[in-house]
Amino acid sequence: MPVEWQPVRQSRTHELVLQSIEEQVFAGKLRAGDRLPPERELAPVFGVSRSALREALRVLETIGVLVAQPGRGPDSGARIVRNPDGALGRLLRLHFALGSYGLHDVLEARVALERSSFAAAAEHAVPADLDEAETVVRQMVRPGIAPVEFNELDTQFHVRMASGSGNALTSTLTAAVRESVRPLILRALEDVDDWPATQAHLNGQHAELLRLVRTGQGEEAADLAEAHIRGFHGSLVDDAGVGPDDGNAAV
Repeated sequence: MPVEWQPVRQSRTHELVLQSIEEQVFAGKLRAGDRLPPERELAPVFGVSRSALREALRVLETIGVLVAQPGRGPDSGARIVRNPDGALGRLLRLHFALGSYGLHDVLEARVALERSSFAAAAEHAVPADLDEAETVVRQMVRPGIAPVEFNELDTQFHVRMASGSGNALTSTLTAAVRESVRPLILRALEDVDDWPATQAHLNGQHAELLRLVRTGQGEEAADLAEAHIRGFHGSLVDDAGVGPDDGNAAV
């Protein structure tokens, strides 16, 4: 029987470096807080050029598992970190903008995540979490607050409540999904006919969500969270003409 040859996948040099670093992480030999050797030492170990090594390190920095501090001294160099929140949000926002996910997909993901996080926060949130959320709510009710600042505070409120759920992954995913539609929500806030009325309505829901969580009414908080998200975020889906069957349409 003749031998059947299969094509061999060609990897670029920096991809091989990435694979090697990932293997060290998976094996537990590299942990959060560990520093990588200087480039001049690490490149010969991998047998690659310093430019290929830098490309691999830039990829790791982009996805939020590495921070590079230029210069000399004890704090310089590349260090392994656990900080996926911002990086995941940026990646998801780009994929959303490119049409990888449709607005309806994001809506349903938000509903599922935040129903879970508000219900869990009612059971697990500590007073410090709720006090910080209340501080944000108080800032949001200021007369004359502009939509851009309101939008930032709105994001902080939802992420803070997700943090109170006690589930770090839920918190990270909530932050990333909310971040992915932040520019779109801002445009919608800026376009409303009666901004003070919209502000008052949303603030009323935020205050009630916080009250329900404080009093341990998880199921009621989950129901209101869904209504809150579908009320405003859902209107974006309606305006875009995206239905369940168009979930992957670009927006």
